[in-house]
Parts: sequence; C-alpha cells; structure tokens
Amino acid sequence: MRKAKPKKRIILPDPRFNDVLVTKFVNNIMLQGKKSIAFKIFYDAMDIVAAKIGEDENALDVWKKGLANVTPAVEVRSRRIGGATFQIPSEIRAGRKQSIGMKNLIGFARKRHEKTMGQKLANEILAAYKEEGAAFKKKEDTHRMAEANKAFSHFRF
Repeated sequence: MRKAKPKKRIILPDPRFNDVLVTKFVNNIMLQGKKSIAFKIFYDAMDIVAAKIGEDENALDVWKKGLANVTPAVEVRSRRIGGATFQIPSEIRAGRKQSIGMKNLIGFARKRHEKTMGQKLANEILAAYKEEGAAFKKKEDTHRMAEANKAFSHFRF
C-alpha cells in the first residue's frame, strides 16, 4: 500500500456503564454531532429494557446479547468473473462485524412505529435478545445468502 494506515482513534468509555462498546454504539446513534442526545436515547432505552425484563437480568447484558444475536459472521460480496457477476461468501473481520451489527440494530429501530427513539431502540434490543425482529431477520437473510452461494466460495479474493 502507498499510504500509511490511519491511526485507530481511542474511544473513551461511557459515564454510566463505563464501557467502550456503549460509546461506539452511541456514536452510531448520534446524528449531526449531538452526542448528549444520543446518550440520552441510549440510557432511556436501557431504562425501558431494565423495566421490561425485571430484576432477573442486567439491562446491559441484555443489550450485549441482543447485539451479538444480530451480528453477522459472513457476508456476500459481488465479484465479476468472465462477464458474470457472482455473489461470493466471505468471512467478516471483527471490527466490521461489530459495526454492521450496531448499524442494523439502530437502523431497524429507527424504522419501528413507537413514539420515541428510546422506546423504538428498547423494543428492537428486546426483540434481538429474543432472536426475533427485523435486525435478527437481516442477519439470518445474510447467512442464508452466503449458504446458498457457498458453491462460489472458491472464487474468493
């Protein structure tokens, strides 16, 4: 490569849960640089999740399990070979995997039909935790496409 790799930015942990993963998630929720609003949305969602699940489990653990449930392991990439375009399944590196999972969870939460973004996010997290909902379905569809195109995996680049 001609250029040097860019330095990884250090992400500080969030104030309430003291977790770097929470800050990454909040950075994905954030629109137009409004980080305090994004934190408020996330913490409201966590409070709603905690109220719905009761005392038997921690809301942060529910969120982490939900995020893990919507995180894909493989994806398909288009590759043109001899005039034909093939969908080639390939493994996803860890950072991208995490990023795709977060973006799917937030994106499908935004499309829900509840009143506030906190409620939308909380319900999508609970759905992901129970292995249902749109974000989990997206992961399943991705895995199904990779499985269907497994025959083309020898074209991997």
